[in-house]
Amino acid sequence: MDKNQGTVKFFNSEKGFGFIKHDDSDKETFVHVSGLNNEIKEGDKVEFELQNGKKGMNAVNVTVIG
Repeated sequence: MDKNQGTVKFFNSEKGFGFIKHDDSDKETFVHVSGLNNEIKEGDKVEFELQNGKKGMNAVNVTVIG
């Protein structure tokens, strides 16, 4: 799978989900706590893969890179 890079735009740790804004476009992708390799917070630079979910694309294998 292709690795994508982006910035965590929003993440609610209590509810376990958020959104990542892609570096190379204005796209945003949903991220669920089950797709995280480590904890993320708003503003983190992350690397992730895309996977089809129930409501569209989800970010999975999300890793903080900076």
